[in-house]
Amino acid sequence: MLGSRLKLARTAAGLSLRDLEAKINRAVSAQAIGMYERDETTPRSDVLITLADALQISVSWLSSAEQLTLDKVDFRKRKLTSPKDEAAVRASVSERLERYLEVEDVLGLDSRWWRQPKAPQYKIKTSIEDVEAAAEKLRQDWGLGLDPLPSLGEFLEEEGIKVLCVELPEKISGISCTATQKTSNGSFHAIVVNSVHPGERQRFTLCHELGHLVLSVSENFDDEKVADRFAGAFLMPRETIEKEVGTRRRQLSLGELLALKKVFGASAAAVLYRCKQLEIISEDFYKQTYTVFARRGWTRPPYEPEPVKEEPSRRFERLCFRGVAEGVMSHSKAAELLGKTVEVFIQGMDVTGILASTEA
Repeated sequence: MLGSRLKLARTAAGLSLRDLEAKINRAVSAQAIGMYERDETTPRSDVLITLADALQISVSWLSSAEQLTLDKVDFRKRKLTSPKDEAAVRASVSERLERYLEVEDVLGLDSRWWRQPKAPQYKIKTSIEDVEAAAEKLRQDWGLGLDPLPSLGEFLEEEGIKVLCVELPEKISGISCTATQKTSNGSFHAIVVNSVHPGERQRFTLCHELGHLVLSVSENFDDEKVADRFAGAFLMPRETIEKEVGTRRRQLSLGELLALKKVFGASAAAVLYRCKQLEIISEDFYKQTYTVFARRGWTRPPYEPEPVKEEPSRRFERLCFRGVAEGVMSHSKAAELLGKTVEVFIQGMDVTGILASTEA
């Protein structure tokens, strides 16, 4: 078990065996590290500490018996990622999810629940209109109405889906997966978004990955195009956007598109494309306007002006604060799980005002 965790942490750090050998100042050789990873031999305690420090993980995590596997991993990408990139992302996500499960376990919370939508899945069989209907039905099943959604990350966590915000390669928008704990045979769903992307793109990615989790798509359709259509329909319901924009327009100004961006929490480009999908604007007007976006540099980093606030959920952080407040977790353990120093974690908790009021 130690071997697989050591390899996972090394891969997550993007290090080769020789890179790690150099990082620990050759305390042991690359060959020896390879033997540890294959569980052919066990490192001495001082070497274990050195490896953990170099990889910025705890000795307790490295020695843990828990094991997590990621299944049905879907990489949403603009172009093909390298096997190395995908391995590093899998490793990083596995490590983050294990930390999440650890604090839930300490607090006695169930990691596996998900308020499963009605019916096995929303089926996309005959036409693209099935996607529109599926998005409307899911909103109805979850009691969301037609209003814009203020905080998608937090909402999906409330529905039992783990949401992580992780720094990924620029070309990877996010992933969805089913994760399984081998020691408990428990499974749960997770969505990961890229922390370097603006909030509006993170929100679209969350909806796209949600589509992959809830839709059953006929082989006649492209899964990625269906998930994109679902994301647009879930973020911007037909009835709501027609109320805001109208059912038929000759043109939309950039100012109006940026204002609608704030309403829906979607990029101006996504709003423009949604209007084209619903035939509110013509194909020609869409192409002309998108060309203006490209000329202004809005289609590449740093993307559009007036970015939407970042979307990540802070539930994991809140659970760490709760663990310390309830006395079931030390400050150092909580800081370790969050990847922070103890000093930074304590500053984040900021209990001094509470303590002062209770002592008075």
